[in-house]
Order: sequence, then structure tokens, then C-alpha cells
Amino acid sequence: MSDRSGIFAGDDPFEIARSWLAEAEKTEPNDANAIALSTVDSEGVPNARMVLLKEIEDTAFVFYTNYESAKAEELDGAGKAAFVMHWKSLRRQVRVRGTISREDGPQADAYYQSRSLKSRLGAWASQQSRPLSGRAALMAEVAKVTAAKGTSPERPPFWGGYRLVPQEIEFWADGTFRLHDRFVWRRQTSSSPWQITRLSP
Repeated sequence: MSDRSGIFAGDDPFEIARSWLAEAEKTEPNDANAIALSTVDSEGVPNARMVLLKEIEDTAFVFYTNYESAKAEELDGAGKAAFVMHWKSLRRQVRVRGTISREDGPQADAYYQSRSLKSRLGAWASQQSRPLSGRAALMAEVAKVTAAKGTSPERPPFWGGYRLVPQEIEFWADGTFRLHDRFVWRRQTSSSPWQITRLSP
């Protein structure tokens, strides 16, 4: 790929994604790590929502949620998902598709403990995606959990991470006259070598 510019430099898409995110953290007004996560339900109907990407590993992307939420049911049911990160300030985006597995071990424990106390208690209090009679009921549950769990709550068994191992990663950068730069990394399995292709804008 001799015509790839510096922003696409290298053959490791995870390193490129980390580099782009680091740049975005300097320019985006908030939540540079926000991703639009797409799933499908048991009938194949798509869903999308914003979540926060918490880590770009050497082989995967990691985020966290309530395992009893609609999102988690769809992730577990399909075993596959996709997301897009878009940064208006940089005029770039990254699209990712791949397989899903849970991260509910020591890594999830460590991330949970790194959150603020209010966020940790909130994870216990919220029955995510379920009907709620009103905000007062939610705040009452927060008070109940706070009294029961104190200042050092453990990670809830129904809350943890997901790891998306990609089979496709596409990088898009804005170009003049809408002649954008697009490169896609594809592989058949997680152990296969990447094939890099330039796409028409």
C-alpha cells in the first residue's frame, strides 16, 4: 500500500486505532471514546446505541455494560456485533465488525473498581433496559444500595465487559471534493493474516 498516508501508517490496525483515538482525545469536546454499537435481536432486527469504548487491546476492543440489558441479550444471542467511532473534529471514522465474548474476570473487576463510587453504586441500582416507574424509584434504589454496599462495593455479577475481536476494520479520513481515503483490514478468522485494501470513496 504505497499510497497510504502517514495517518494510515503501519500494518497493525489496532495501533492505528489507538493513535487516532489519542488524537481525538485532544480535539473532541467530550467522550472521544464513544462508539455507536450495533447489534441484532432474535428476529434479526438491528439496534444501535452509544457506549464508551474502554480499551483497545492488541487483538480486540473492550467495553462494559449490564449483562441483563437488551444490548447484552443481543450480544450474547448473536455472538457478533459492529461499531463505528466518528470524530467530527478530525473528520475521521473507524468501522469495526467481529465476534463477541464476555470479559467477566479480573480485568472487569479492575475496571469496575477504577470507576467513581457513584458509578459503581449506580451499576448495582439500575435494572438497565427494564421499565421504571419514575426517577424517584431509581433514586430510592440508589439509596438502598448505598446503605447496603457502603463505600467499597464489589462488581455486580450481572455487570461486566465484552470483547469484540474484529474480522474487519475500516478507516475513513475526509478528503477534498469528497474524495475520501478509505482502507479496510479484513481476515477470515482471528488468527488469519490481515488483507489490506484501498476502497473507493
